Amino acid sequence: MRAPREQEVWIALGLVRDPELDEPITDLNFVTEVRVSEHHVLVRLRLPTYFCAPNFAYLMVVDAHDVVSRFSWATDVTVRLEDHFASDEINGGVADDAGFSGSFPGQSEGELDELRATFQRKAHTACLERSCRSLLDAGWEVEGLSRARLSDLPAGAAKDALLRRRSEIGLDSEPGDPLVVDATGRPVTDVHKHLRFAKTVRVSIDGNGIFCRGLLATRYGDESGPGTLSGVIPVTDLWRRAS
Repeated sequence: MRAPREQEVWIALGLVRDPELDEPITDLNFVTEVRVSEHHVLVRLRLPTYFCAPNFAYLMVVDAHDVVSRFSWATDVTVRLEDHFASDEINGGVADDAGFSGSFPGQSEGELDELRATFQRKAHTACLERSCRSLLDAGWEVEGLSRARLSDLPAGAAKDALLRRRSEIGLDSEPGDPLVVDATGRPVTDVHKHLRFAKTVRVSIDGNGIFCRGLLATRYGDESGPGTLSGVIPVTDLWRRAS
């Protein structure tokens, strides 16, 4: 059993998502340790490969630091990324509140903000495809989806995820708002075409998630990835699981 404050930290870290995979870092097994000692919190993170993109890694480390720092009792927070080629720069930059450009001089902070926004829009597209599939499975026709409203979605995880993604990119989410909209909030006229595109985005995200779990299992020899301990599964099986 975890101590109450340690459990609080684990729950908070569940709000931090890998920007590319759109999954909580706790579900991905990126968090290896949470240690709480009075007002100090130590969080250790790992990633699937030594050369994971530093901008992605920085986003996860700074987001983890931010969510834990919201606890009034956590006056000293350390988030430590380990086994990564840029861990010193990332850990030091987050600890000093230097921002990405301060951690990696010459790289724009604005580029990191746009990267986050890009993946938020992709996450919305993938969640929209999942929500539309739930309506199609319930008997809707594709042509009818252009008239669907958010209130038509059944309650559940798919709807909750879509509403969360809409909020993140600044879209309205009233029950009477159109369901099938693009990332700017404009209703989609060619629903067939948009759903084909949305499915490629969703399959890419899901497939990358499976692949990263396999890499993590291979690297650390634990059961964090799919299949066997080696994490190696056929490409055809990867596609089947994601599609």
